[in-house]
Amino acid sequence: MEIQEDFVNKVAQSGLVTLDPAAFYPAGERVVYDIKDNLFQGLILREKDFREFVKEHDWTQYEGRNVGITCSEDAIVPAWAYMLLANRMAPYAREVVFGNAEVLETVLFEKEMAKIDVEQYRDQRIVIKGCGDTPVPVSAYVELAKKLTPVVKSLMFGEPCSTVPIFKRKS
Repeated sequence: MEIQEDFVNKVAQSGLVTLDPAAFYPAGERVVYDIKDNLFQGLILREKDFREFVKEHDWTQYEGRNVGITCSEDAIVPAWAYMLLANRMAPYAREVVFGNAEVLETVLFEKEMAKIDVEQYRDQRIVIKGCGDTPVPVSAYVELAKKLTPVVKSLMFGEPCSTVPIFKRKS
């Protein structure tokens, strides 16, 4: 039996372009500020107490961080309270959003992906990488599919050796 020594890498020859969503992972530490800690008896926000907290709080601790502002308690919190927090954090934080950690991650990825020049992928066969060490929210995959579908020849999910077809332009 003869052993063939020339191996053909069909994946490399396929012309597939791999796009790793983790490449768009936004920089900066993530912090969630939960306004529940400012509620009186876990139920209501007292304006006088809250304004005193805002006046005395060290806002520099949010320097360069990405902050989500939320309330994890089932309490009625007036919109102005979130606005006041955002107003004080904004000069220091990299980003301030209303929402929990998941919402924060979604907003951060969307802002990064808004910078993508989709024209570089025109008429290409694209594989959106599905595995990696960096956590990528599902919303990032949705955003990529939405942005790329109008310009690519085909869109797949997974790895070049094992893909799930998402879209193929009919010629």
